Amino acid sequence: MENNLVLLTETVIDGGWNYSRIVKRGQLLRLTDLEGGANVSAMFYNAGNFSERFNLGDTLKIQHICRLTKHCCIYSDMGRILMSVPEDTCGWHDMLCGCTHAALIEKRFGKKEYQEAHNEFYRNGYDSLLVELGKHGMTKRDVTEIINFFSKVTVDEKGAMTFVPGNSPAGSHVDLRAEMDTLVVLDTGMHPLSPATEYPRKPVRAALYACEPGRKDDPCFTWCPENERGFAATSLYNL
Repeated sequence: MENNLVLLTETVIDGGWNYSRIVKRGQLLRLTDLEGGANVSAMFYNAGNFSERFNLGDTLKIQHICRLTKHCCIYSDMGRILMSVPEDTCGWHDMLCGCTHAALIEKRFGKKEYQEAHNEFYRNGYDSLLVELGKHGMTKRDVTEIINFFSKVTVDEKGAMTFVPGNSPAGSHVDLRAEMDTLVVLDTGMHPLSPATEYPRKPVRAALYACEPGRKDDPCFTWCPENERGFAATSLYNL
């Protein structure tokens, strides 16, 4: 797929910061964990109608998965495919644990506010995502379920969740190909189950490429019969 990618723009998102952009159909957003151990909490919306957004339950049950990985798709609450994952060198992205909140960060690391520390202040995932949503006219009522890229969490037979350290080595990347124009909202703060003893600041590169949309012979299309229907519904929407 690399030969079909044309770099349009890229930026490095500092650890613990927020970012968003509309990724148009025919474009791909590559997220790269530059140092290893990063986490990217992400939300997704139909760029033409923000009331249509990522649906966690459908994404899991339609594809019979408990985590996101190569060739899976990200579904909206209208049964359409917002984005697909044609490439992923990390292998496991958490879809169960949500993001951090202010109380959790203060309990773990104390309080460090902007007036004291300026850009080194302690941020949390929820408020960071809210800041980014505000740039697009949305509020806390628009917060959706979350995918934590680069993080792995396992669940035992009793339902206990365990964070798996070292899931993402330096240089790991995941490609998010837009199957319809999609607003992507990101926070690069820590995973809520991370055992980090110091406030983590792991940078992530976000690179936007021009690419070909998914086709019928694409592995994302053929991952399961349900994905074929999802791509068909998305194609009708894109007419």
